Amino acid sequence: MPYTTIIYTKKRHVAHIILNRPGAGNAVNQQLAQELEETCDQINQDNDIYVVTLTGAGDTFCSGSELDADSANCRPADAIAGIDRPVIAAVNGDALGRGLELALSCDIRLAADKARFGLPQVAQGHIPMDGGTQRLPRIIGRGKALELLLTAETITAKEALETGLVSKIVTSGALADEVKALAETIAAKGPIALRYLKEAVNKGMDMTLEQGLRLEADLYFLLHTTSDRTEGIRASRAKRTPKYKGE
Repeated sequence: MPYTTIIYTKKRHVAHIILNRPGAGNAVNQQLAQELEETCDQINQDNDIYVVTLTGAGDTFCSGSELDADSANCRPADAIAGIDRPVIAAVNGDALGRGLELALSCDIRLAADKARFGLPQVAQGHIPMDGGTQRLPRIIGRGKALELLLTAETITAKEALETGLVSKIVTSGALADEVKALAETIAAKGPIALRYLKEAVNKGMDMTLEQGLRLEADLYFLLHTTSDRTEGIRASRAKRTPKYKGE
């Protein structure tokens, strides 16, 4: 379906979402949030998609939010986090407030060297409400997360890399190609295995080690029933590239 605040395309098993309000710093408004949620639902129903990328139009990832207090139930970061395929954030510029919450909801974050990151909500008299207080400490640790949240500090891409908030920094001109290469590398793997692996890691984080190990084992044995696993073994023995079908 046509969208006005995002651009959605897919090619070779990779879906691409671009936040498309460059004149407003790609800030989240009601329509963008709704279109993101609809797109995420669409992705989860499309077995031809193995990997998803998220970025912003122009030179900003997402500068924040234009939603008012009455939009508390509007949680686009939750929608991104609910995608059951690997999601890569290409942070091409500022990721602030809701913008950082969107980036935090992705599985891997690559950043342009000019990007900045921050959750300034406390300086505005409120707190993050789309996962910022929960996902940030899980990614960079409780102490550093509280420091960033309580001070409302904006940090550079270099600082984000040092804290583990992003996994790699590249120049602005190289970011798109870097993310494309990473997405294609991941998309070449077994799509069902990719989904199960993400489920094992994400759910296991909130389990005891024993529970997580049982989940891992259950998902491992479920893969034994798939055609993709058989194809992967055959391709490995024949020393050829596997042709996965997501079955």
